[in-house]
Order: sequence, then C-alpha cells, then structure tokens
Amino acid sequence: MRISAMTRVRLATMGGSEVSRRLVNVTLDNLDDLPRRCRRCVFWELDPVSGERAQMSGDPGLEKEAWISATLLEWGSCGKICYVDGVPAGFVLYAPPLYVPRSVAFPTSPVSADAVLLMTAHIIPEFSGGGLGRMLIQGVAKDLTRRGVRAIEAFGDLKWEQPGCVMPAEYLLAVGFKTVRPHLRFPRLRLELKTAVSWREDVEVALERLLGSMTPERALRPV
Repeated sequence: MRISAMTRVRLATMGGSEVSRRLVNVTLDNLDDLPRRCRRCVFWELDPVSGERAQMSGDPGLEKEAWISATLLEWGSCGKICYVDGVPAGFVLYAPPLYVPRSVAFPTSPVSADAVLLMTAHIIPEFSGGGLGRMLIQGVAKDLTRRGVRAIEAFGDLKWEQPGCVMPAEYLLAVGFKTVRPHLRFPRLRLELKTAVSWREDVEVALERLLGSMTPERALRPV
C-alpha cells in the first residue's frame, strides 16, 4: 500500500519523531521543486499577450526561469519554498509590481508604490492543515521587514472555486490582510508591516503577534 507524504509525516509525529520543517528562498537551483504546473506557469511574470504567446509557441518554463533569474539579480529574494522532512510542501512568490506585468491587468490595480505584491501561494494538498500557509506568509513578512518594505498587497478572488493563479480572498483575510480597494471579484488587499518594524526589540516576536494567531489553513486551498 502506498502511503502519502502527509501520512508519513503524521505517523512520524505520532511515533514521537521530530518532523523537520524549513523555509528556503526560491533560486534557480530549487525552481524544479515547484509543482510542474506552477513551474511552467507565467501568469504573473508576463503580460497577458506575452503570456499567451509563450504558452502557444514558446517555452513557459524557460520564461519562468528567466524571470526568477532577473528578479533575483535586480531586486533579490522573490519566493519561498517550504520543505517538510525534505519534501517540497508549498511555496509563495512575491515581487514589486514593477516586476509583475500581469498586475496592471486587474480592475483594482495599481498596487501601491510602497508595497510588494504577493503574487501566488500553493500548498500541496497532502500537507494542508499543517500550518504551512501561515509559515509561508510569516517568512515573506520577515524577509520584507528586514528589507524596509512597508506593506504587502495582493489581489484576492472572492469567487475562488478551483486551483488557479489568484489566491482566495478568504485566505488573505485570514492571515491579516485588509481590503483597500473593494471589487465584486478581485479586491486588492493589504498587510501593513510598519507595526512589526517599529517593534525593534524583537522582530520575530512582533511578527508572531501580528500573524501567529491567525489560522488560515481552513481557508487556504491549492492555487
């Protein structure tokens, strides 16, 4: 009988073994650890016309790689991958709106000039409900706080029904985002980081206070 990765983790936990969870930056070396569909998806990285052209006649995987490479060189870390006992369990991508051509196509654009755009997040279904969604958002918040970014913004989908590139608005609200521009389908939401920055004595504790009490896993579905 084949045992799923999440079942193995739960069995290890029940047996008293320590389950290893670690968060690392997305790089060209670990890009292939993204789910295959996400590895080849350039929804956010290209404008609608270029994205369609890449899907029809180009190689979206190479376009994705080129985007990651350029963003890392010009801006820095733009994603996190979460591993559970060495198994890729989820990821998140983020970047300033200048690096995300698709962002201007949304009816609630543009993203605020002082914010970084949370593009997309994905939890492997086998690992849902384990706190990884919160862990990913905390990792992004900690990274951006250290880099002096004031806020994170994202476009949410109020009518999310199935996997896609836009995150469920319900999930974003669950981890502390607030609506800054309403829309019937794609509101723009914002998470302020200035409070965490002001708690200079212990940024880690500050971010736990800001985000740690949230329980988004009930709302986070694979996207």
